[in-house]
Amino acid sequence: MGANTQSMIFTIYGDYLRHYGNKIWIGSLVRLLKEFGHNEQGVRVAVSRMVKQGWIQSEKQGNKSFYFLTERGVSRMDEAANRIFKLNPHEWDRKWRILMYSIPEEKRQIRDELRQELLWSGFGSFSNACWISPNNLEKEVNLLIEKYDISEYVDFFVSDYKGPKDSQSLVEKSWPLEEIENKYEEFISKYSKQFIVHQSVLSKGEMSDSECFVERTNLVHEYRKFLFIDPGLPKELLPPMWSGNHAALLFSQYYKLLAEPASRFFENVFEADNDLRRKDHSYDAKNHPLIIHSKK
Repeated sequence: MGANTQSMIFTIYGDYLRHYGNKIWIGSLVRLLKEFGHNEQGVRVAVSRMVKQGWIQSEKQGNKSFYFLTERGVSRMDEAANRIFKLNPHEWDRKWRILMYSIPEEKRQIRDELRQELLWSGFGSFSNACWISPNNLEKEVNLLIEKYDISEYVDFFVSDYKGPKDSQSLVEKSWPLEEIENKYEEFISKYSKQFIVHQSVLSKGEMSDSECFVERTNLVHEYRKFLFIDPGLPKELLPPMWSGNHAALLFSQYYKLLAEPASRFFENVFEADNDLRRKDHSYDAKNHPLIIHSKK
């Protein structure tokens, strides 16, 4: 349950706490995670692991321990939120970003971590030690080079592709689009049914705020898994009937349905032992600032 607990804590920081000053008392976090069946010991172990990994830091106030996102944690949450709540694929500048590296065997751990970071950022493995992306990821690449201190082992290019094949062949070689499409179809199949049921139940006033909190958090938790597999390719490189577009629209509608009652429950738990004045007053869960509304 450890990794699962940690993953759920990331979701709560990303979808709720980042709008409330990024800081929470451990007791409140335990209370929120209890809704998903996670026990206090599991939460404390996961939080301790996240501190060691550099995502969060602790702060004592009297005899209470509060945990807040580090600068690295804030940066990751912002990046994730921007990608989660972006409904429409962006237009392509027709450039390819290519990262090549030759990291020695004694730095294998760094090499493995770098691969994970590149996957997260949306790079695809074109060939051994050669990663490509059609997205503007210069900033992310520079941060990774700095973070792992690997400038002597890497080369980074922004270039045009001159063939002999077309750009679609690069995509097919570097990303398993069919697998990703199947995952989106599974998400649509499961959550479109739940969405209709919850629309009906909520309209009759038969769903509690705590149930909405659980469902909204689970929805974000499941949808954010696509951050690890979907590179967020521009529309020019996607199939014409890309299921990711339909999944994004379903996610947006379902999220808005659950947003207000879920936030009410969160605030009721949060305000008892935390500073509600730290809430971002421009934040409205139902009109999430990062949800880009589709014109279709």
